[in-house]
Amino acid sequence: MYLNPRIVGSGERTLVLSHGYGGSQAIWDKVLPHLSRTNKVLLFDWDFSSTAAAAGEEEDAEHSCYTFSRFAEELVALMDKMKLSGAVYVGHSMAGMVGCIASITRPDLFTHLVLVGASPRYMNSEDYEGGFDELDIKAMLSRISSDFRGWAEGFVPLAIGGSADDQPSAAELLARSFFAMDPRVAHGLARMIFLGDQRELLGDVAVPCTLVHVSGDFAAPPCVGRYMQARMRTASMYTIDSVGHFPQLVTPDEMLRILDRILVGSAASQEEETTAAAAAAAKTETTSSEVVSSGGVADALESKGRIDVAT
Repeated sequence: MYLNPRIVGSGERTLVLSHGYGGSQAIWDKVLPHLSRTNKVLLFDWDFSSTAAAAGEEEDAEHSCYTFSRFAEELVALMDKMKLSGAVYVGHSMAGMVGCIASITRPDLFTHLVLVGASPRYMNSEDYEGGFDELDIKAMLSRISSDFRGWAEGFVPLAIGGSADDQPSAAELLARSFFAMDPRVAHGLARMIFLGDQRELLGDVAVPCTLVHVSGDFAAPPCVGRYMQARMRTASMYTIDSVGHFPQLVTPDEMLRILDRILVGSAASQEEETTAAAAAAAKTETTSSEVVSSGGVADALESKGRIDVAT
């Protein structure tokens, strides 16, 4: 595993910025300068990114072993290697669900999840609107398999919400990132994403979440965010009035306004938790002194109703 990690900025709070399908850490370039002023920011490239593949050892090009759980394990391993915990995780697209799975297995690594354009299921069903019909997904996968570059040339303008003339810098960056992917890798990864179903795990995510969706996102429409919010334990949702699937590229100022609000709230929550933990520690210390002076742990626990003592 080589994910080309780098840390930018400094501060008490750690942000982890995680890109999705067809991307690289460069998709955060428009928001990174602001975020790194007051935060320590971890960026990295998933191994399907050309940047990571060029720097690390090549793996099986078919990548039939791609699973969301595998990506979650790599995220946990990376954060452990970098000695990071209590981070605010910002996951775009498929990386949103990767963060959810990682938070279930290792909640200590995260204080907040920001899921940008995330979706637990892309395929429509009788009681669920994911954005794509089954036949559309099969046709898309077939096109990716037979002519990935041709498919990507049509997908990139949709992903940024218009023609390349409307967002030239975003279109150029995204096209360069997509075209650099190995077509076989792109197909295997697309199968994992568009045929996957992660809906059952939503209720297991205990870390507070904020969902960010774009009103005109064809890939993960706001109805998906509302579905997720209704099934997660602690989740709020922002909707950006724009188009496309990459708000960090298309509407970076609005993305930053949302992130700033989230970070202020996360900092306040952490301060409250720290204060509560200190108060609990002080109370425990006092209780321990009382136990020593009054005859033992059993007497203290019995008086608090925490254990039954046989008589």
